[in-house]
Amino acid sequence: MARTPQAEIEELREQLNQHNYRYHVLDAPTVSDARYDKLLRRLQQLEQDHPELITPESPTQRVGAIPLEQFQQVQHELPMLSLDNAFDDQEIQDFDRRVRERLDQDGEMEYACEPKLDGIAVSLLYRDGQLQRGATRGDGRTGEDITHNIRTIASIPLSLLGSGYPPVLEVRGEVYMPSAGFAAMNAQAREREEKVFVNPRNAAAGSLRQLDARITAQRPLEMCCYSVGWVEGGDLPSRHSDILLRLQEWGLRINAESAVVVGTAACIAYYRRLAERRAELPYAIDGIVYKVNEVALQLRLGFISRAPRWAVARKFPAQEETTRLLDVEFQVGRTGAVTPVARLEPVFVGGVTVSNATLHNRDEIQRLGLRIGDRVVIRRAGDVIPQVVSVIAGARPADAAEIVFPELCPVCGSVLEQEPDGAVIRCIGGLVCAAQQKESIKHYASRKAMDIEGLGDKLVEQLVDEELIHDLADLYALEVGSLAQLERLAEKSAGNLVAAIADSRATSLPRFIYALGIREVGEATALNLAQHFGNWEALVAASEEQLLAVNDVGPVVADHLRQFFDSVDSMQVVTEIRAAGVSWEDLEPREVADLPLQGQTWVVTGSLEAMGRLEAKALLQQLGAKVAGSVSAKTHCVVAGPGAGSKLTRARELELEVIDEAGFLALLSSHGVYEE
Repeated sequence: MARTPQAEIEELREQLNQHNYRYHVLDAPTVSDARYDKLLRRLQQLEQDHPELITPESPTQRVGAIPLEQFQQVQHELPMLSLDNAFDDQEIQDFDRRVRERLDQDGEMEYACEPKLDGIAVSLLYRDGQLQRGATRGDGRTGEDITHNIRTIASIPLSLLGSGYPPVLEVRGEVYMPSAGFAAMNAQAREREEKVFVNPRNAAAGSLRQLDARITAQRPLEMCCYSVGWVEGGDLPSRHSDILLRLQEWGLRINAESAVVVGTAACIAYYRRLAERRAELPYAIDGIVYKVNEVALQLRLGFISRAPRWAVARKFPAQEETTRLLDVEFQVGRTGAVTPVARLEPVFVGGVTVSNATLHNRDEIQRLGLRIGDRVVIRRAGDVIPQVVSVIAGARPADAAEIVFPELCPVCGSVLEQEPDGAVIRCIGGLVCAAQQKESIKHYASRKAMDIEGLGDKLVEQLVDEELIHDLADLYALEVGSLAQLERLAEKSAGNLVAAIADSRATSLPRFIYALGIREVGEATALNLAQHFGNWEALVAASEEQLLAVNDVGPVVADHLRQFFDSVDSMQVVTEIRAAGVSWEDLEPREVADLPLQGQTWVVTGSLEAMGRLEAKALLQQLGAKVAGSVSAKTHCVVAGPGAGSKLTRARELELEVIDEAGFLALLSSHGVYEE
């Protein structure tokens, strides 16, 4: 009996998925390239003849979709945190000591060791074994939806293999470009007289951020998994290393150099082995990652604000080169701080060509004894901004010139003042200074401030340079007609930007305070100020003594606040912004001690129907709670929505208080921060 087209298609897809797995994940192909191509061509022909049978997860669907106009934002279900760094053996021993002390453990710890690939961190979300979403790390909480590009990478399965995977499984890993593929791609670019990439990491990042996925499909990208994120249902192994092996069984690539060791001596030995072989590896690495292997111990160790306590990255030594200092220029930042920047004879160091380096301040120039024309040592480690480390003694030319710090602002000509007992020199021009205007507007429009989508750094600089805006309030007077005249900004994009600016008029008091860019007033301080005073007028009228009564506000921050409120120019801009329609709902003023959840740590898990987790977090913070990403013995309460998984299990193991969404909404309503 002849097979139906659907049966043959399904059989071909299964064969091709297995061959992809053996080639890209196991590095152990069992068929020739010609045989693989023959199978793929047969599948393509069948799907062409029967387009109704094409599915998104078919191996033929990796060529890239039609170009996007822009990337959409993605909220990570669990934050994608950074790692703390260690730079020598002692710091690894200190990390191990802290881990054992926190766990009250005398014996040696078991660690999972992995090479730290020099690529781009991504998140893959699978539902019922099908790839649903791919996203960049972004700022750790909000990334960009790059699903259309992720689908083109052959080492990422569109459908998980086998069975037993959780209904919802987030896999995290690194997308990178192997050295051979990078070299071949650049060789082709040179032949075509096209742009070449400086290093594989930049090439990978550029490839993932293509709006046209057909371009990404042509790039030699790979992906290695290093952990899981959000998981709902199913059972995962109790050790990190075994979780990675399980991911491999499901069709995902893991790093063959990974190992499990016991104790710091073995950790250090692993580091040295990989350091010796670093140049031989077929991909770039910039260090080693050590993770406590037992997941239960990871949960006990928990997290600090930006990194897990159970993992650390041992970075390879900083790479240094020598070059010549050609000149020093002076840049002005958002708060008026003037920073000297070294202009260097270009030199390749740490994987990139460096032509600029920070000099921090005048004291640093004096400490180095630096002069224009000197030969200097440049250091770059990972993504750290290049620094001038030292001057090469005996190499100073006869015409070396002294570096003279300006007396007037290099942008607006205003007087520069040095802070008492400080090294920072500032321009007093405020928003009269174009440099401060630009940086102030960039901050105001940023995601955590007024979140004006489409108002990027280059566009802000263009708007100020063209004198279309001079301060924050001018944003709300921009029109489509004038914007559409700008280079690289068509009428549709101009309309989208005007709409985004209009949308920003509805905001919250904490966001608005933060958006103003008052020195040393970050998100947490802005929230504390809003909760304490409740409305803008009370905040502006507050004395320094009243400001000092706010949690997280010390004398320096209080002084910065009063300087801002006492500035006629600053307050005029605020008045104009509010006259343009920017508004928010006032809060009920509360003393910190009066906040009902003050001092408590809460965790939100699962999918809430009434609101997103970010909104739930904001409301809990408004009531004084700290919202954590993991459950520990110090957690006061867990809000468990539908689909809650491992966090709910952990909360029950620790016998913590757990409330469902209905109970959570009732709690918020009882404290007046939510209306049911």
